[in-house]
Amino acid sequence: MKKIFFTDLDDTLLNSKKEISPGNKKAIEALLSQGHAAVISTGRALSSAIHSAEALGLIGENCYIICFNGGQIYDTGKKELLYSKSVPMEYVRPIFQEARKFDIHIQTYSDTHVVCERDTFDLQEYVRLQNIPVQIVSDVTSALDHAPAKLLALDYRNPEKSSNFRQHISSLYEGKLDVFMSNAFMVEMVPPHVNKGNAIHYLCQHLNIPIENSVAAGDAENDLTMIQAAHIGAAMCNGVELLKEQADYITKNDCDHDGVAEIIEKFILQ
Repeated sequence: MKKIFFTDLDDTLLNSKKEISPGNKKAIEALLSQGHAAVISTGRALSSAIHSAEALGLIGENCYIICFNGGQIYDTGKKELLYSKSVPMEYVRPIFQEARKFDIHIQTYSDTHVVCERDTFDLQEYVRLQNIPVQIVSDVTSALDHAPAKLLALDYRNPEKSSNFRQHISSLYEGKLDVFMSNAFMVEMVPPHVNKGNAIHYLCQHLNIPIENSVAAGDAENDLTMIQAAHIGAAMCNGVELLKEQADYITKNDCDHDGVAEIIEKFILQ
């Protein structure tokens, strides 16, 4: 019976040093060797997620990527997009202007780069952690050749500013965009109904794998829909309380101690 495993990257499959532990790596390899499917499910841009997938050995048959928090779904074996949805271009300039009022860093994405209008501490920290190139332009709407998958505002040093901006944008774009926190610092802005949970349903249907054969693992607010959609939704013990309250299973081990391997061994491996 083929199963499918969806896993967040940061603080889930990857430890606090952004590395995969030998235990987690061994469990993923065992999962694939038994013919199951593995899906990276992340808020990261596709180019960054592909780079991580290559480093983790999650490229090829039975390996997929959900990126931009569900905005795109990618088949790493066929090297093609299975699904893509974008933020309307007419929203981009007004939201960038609102971010300026809050003095919070904001960026969007092309197919290959982070695209923004100012070089900031938060930008440099983001690209260092995500390993993705950056393009600084005078006007993002002129620089983009198509509508972006998402917008991201962040302030690593002042989470309260991020939270306040999230509330502000949520009220301005209610019903037009889904706005949520992927961690304490980052405000994600995506098209309505774009989330990791809906991406799970789409991919399971596309691959003809029953949802009853799905297992998901995450740690943050943007993993909530994924945890709810999968048949077994597992929260990392280092995750946020909101997620743990909704999870079917909470790991005994955190992201620094093979928590994902614990999930795979318990619910996937035969």
